[in-house]
Amino acid sequence: MRLNRRHFLHLSAVGSGALVLGPGFWKKAYAAPAQPGPSPYGAISGSPDAQGVRLPAGFASRIIARTGEVVPGTSYTWHGSPDGGACFATGDGGWVYTSNSELPLGGGASAVRFDGGGNVVSAYRILGNTVSNCAGGPTPWNTWLSCEEWDGGHVWECDPLNPSQGVERKELGTFAHEAVAVDPVGRRLYLTEDRSNGRFYRFTPSNWPSLESGTLEAARISGDALAGTATLSWHKVSASVPAWLQLAALWTSAFDGGEGCWYDSGVVYFTTKGDNRVWAHTPATGRLEIIYDDGLHPDSPLTGVDNVTVSRSGDLYVAEDGGDLQICIITPDRVVAPFLQLEGHAGSEITGPAFSPDGHRLYFSSQRGTNGRGVTFEVTGPFR
Repeated sequence: MRLNRRHFLHLSAVGSGALVLGPGFWKKAYAAPAQPGPSPYGAISGSPDAQGVRLPAGFASRIIARTGEVVPGTSYTWHGSPDGGACFATGDGGWVYTSNSELPLGGGASAVRFDGGGNVVSAYRILGNTVSNCAGGPTPWNTWLSCEEWDGGHVWECDPLNPSQGVERKELGTFAHEAVAVDPVGRRLYLTEDRSNGRFYRFTPSNWPSLESGTLEAARISGDALAGTATLSWHKVSASVPAWLQLAALWTSAFDGGEGCWYDSGVVYFTTKGDNRVWAHTPATGRLEIIYDDGLHPDSPLTGVDNVTVSRSGDLYVAEDGGDLQICIITPDRVVAPFLQLEGHAGSEITGPAFSPDGHRLYFSSQRGTNGRGVTFEVTGPFR
């Protein structure tokens, strides 16, 4: 997979504007972690809609795809165990939503393409014959990084706009990958590891933005992240085995079940499910802060933190694995509240939250649905 001049121009534009549209979090830098409060969208409905989704007033949902069924409007059969996802503009006013498959055999990723009016026009495979593709992340040069979640797992770089087979990027490490976020300003990638003794990694390409070679490092925490006084230092590790199996385990820090990871406006957000925390790392300063810890507020609606994304307003949207099967938001004013909830999906988890390029539509999946088969949704409404 090669990058053309258009990709580089797009990347430059993203990098130059990335710090301008920042969320309000850092206007209140290193304030107290988020606490429960009212949602800017109001309470979610007391009863679900026809798709089983409880939403605030003014919002609506539809089902885009179901596991084992042909995606309506296409001839493509949707994959099982849909997980991490992202949206990509197509250049003709439309967009593509990618979705991983966390199946242990076959795995891979698929894509659904929409026209400018939001109509499904095609669906297709962009990666196959991989193992337990959990989350991942988009790149500024419009590729999808699909992560294999097992101790021998790798990251695969995929073309989301065309039927294709991804390229394995072994230099990004061999471990139980969960998610990856790209910092186009610092020209680095940040990666989470889904193990109780997992590490938080960063990758520095040798020849940005190519991912064919580079340096992999794992983080060490110094200071108090709850107080906002922590910093990260970085230590080189081998890409051939997980960092916790290397000598570097002695001087790097464990993160308890790394999950979602997302870059926005100079900040890398990531979650850890073992302690139900949302973290914020500022690469430019090295700062690390815990912006949400449900142990501080027993009445908090957000538990089982998992995938995360950021809206155009700077709100964090955090999906639950278990809990009340909600997507909750954390606002720039450090308020956490439910945004939506699934009914009848006990035993499932919410995965793959991602906004369309214009910010007006939110996509996500219920990995196992109501009957063991995944369901992929779209929500529209007055997103701020």
